Amino acid sequence: MTESGLLDVGDGNRVAWEVWGNPDGKPSVIVHGGPGAGRPSGTVKAFDLQRYRVVLFDQRGCGLSTPHASEPGADLTVNTTEHLVGDMELLREHLGIEKWLVFGGSWGSTLSVAYAERHPERVSELVLLAFWLMGRREIDWLYRGGVARIFPAEWERFSNGVPDPVVAFRERLEDADAEVRAKAAIEWTRWEDTVLSLEPNGKPAPYSDRASDALIAFARICAHYAANNGWLEDGELLRNADKLQGIPGVILQGKHDLSCPLDGAWEFAKRWRDGELVVFDDAGHKGSPAMNDQMRAVLKRMAT
Repeated sequence: MTESGLLDVGDGNRVAWEVWGNPDGKPSVIVHGGPGAGRPSGTVKAFDLQRYRVVLFDQRGCGLSTPHASEPGADLTVNTTEHLVGDMELLREHLGIEKWLVFGGSWGSTLSVAYAERHPERVSELVLLAFWLMGRREIDWLYRGGVARIFPAEWERFSNGVPDPVVAFRERLEDADAEVRAKAAIEWTRWEDTVLSLEPNGKPAPYSDRASDALIAFARICAHYAANNGWLEDGELLRNADKLQGIPGVILQGKHDLSCPLDGAWEFAKRWRDGELVVFDDAGHKGSPAMNDQMRAVLKRMAT
């Protein structure tokens, strides 16, 4: 790591960031998933740090950013997609970067595309993994009964008979009682892990194995975004894909990703004229050795 800090982005929020690699290298930014998962420190290893200047940051409310969403008083009304897009622009300006390669997976791919469609002149390339559009359709699939057809017993536990589990969990994760919040966070992340449980690669419980405060912040932010469909109109990112004209890039997608099904990446790739979709038969949401090799190869090619 060459530098780090906390950036005041307004609304009482400070975003934690750090920079790795060559100060004169190709600028890039890693956009983490969740929402609320915090920066993925291991992902920086995919970049050649002799050739890249890699920026990592924690989105509002998670990681080392403040205030932390595990605190019941933390105001999430100022934590929306538009706020995060604005934070990325402030960070880019703060670091004196004209253009950067934007790299994001899962929710990070959603935010990366939202950012690129609003600021295409600031994006040199896009590298997107486990692509997710996060509209109402995607939220309904993941949290309102779609994928539940594959996991009926686990869904029954998660939904607990309520009409809309997303709304119910958001309320529980905002509860003044710390025990209620903790139990809700455990159940939310248990469901997240269930959806990925059939995949042969990656950690068996990538979400529910995190520390307590991080787990609560992750679940609270996830439910907050899911209840609002990511503040994205259905099909918004698809409709605006033409704004990415001239921005080259690639989507790396596992065919067995039940969290972010392939059809979203497929439809987006048809509209992104300068993008390429690569599908991996051996991968799901957590990737595979073949996907990781391809990711490194793509980043190596784009480093020039």
